[in-house]
Amino acid sequence: MQSIKLAAKKREEFGKKSTKAVRKDDRIPAVIYGQGEPVNFSLDVKDVKPLIYTPNAYIVELDIEGKTEHGVLREVQFHPVEEKILHMDFFRVSESKPITIDIPVRITGNSEGVKMGGKLVQNKRKLTVSGLLKHLPDELVVDITNLSIGKTIFVGDLAYDNLRLLNPASTAVCAVRVTRAAAAAAAAAADAK
Repeated sequence: MQSIKLAAKKREEFGKKSTKAVRKDDRIPAVIYGQGEPVNFSLDVKDVKPLIYTPNAYIVELDIEGKTEHGVLREVQFHPVEEKILHMDFFRVSESKPITIDIPVRITGNSEGVKMGGKLVQNKRKLTVSGLLKHLPDELVVDITNLSIGKTIFVGDLAYDNLRLLNPASTAVCAVRVTRAAAAAAAAAADAK
């Protein structure tokens, strides 16, 4: 799994006044919790952009004034109007305990249904998985080579080594839909017979 490093400053003061002062310095208040004491810190606004504005999933390595913490991003709070980041929550991870994280889905292959005029529709861009840190992939690969028109790949159809998919088995990942042109061509072919 990919990781990203962020430098952080520990926060000793809390409350509205100190939080406003942190944001005025172009920093974001944040916390890491789970498996031990919560640690409050702040991050530079520019440093978090590669973590927030990406489809990828990362393990975050936080350098909090010399002490290293590993975690995954759990929640980001945005300003309702200005789209500024107000607060970030991280969950501490360890090598020995399973991690729950959303991992991006990558579609591969040339679908039979698309070759026949169907349209590929991807319903899920990320799937929630649980597994040990060493087993987490950068992406979940879904092969659509044998997917024909009108067929769907569900979460229940997928299996990955050492990972447990947490989405419901009936969740559609991708499908090949019938287009109007394909339906008209099939009707014309049936009429010609």
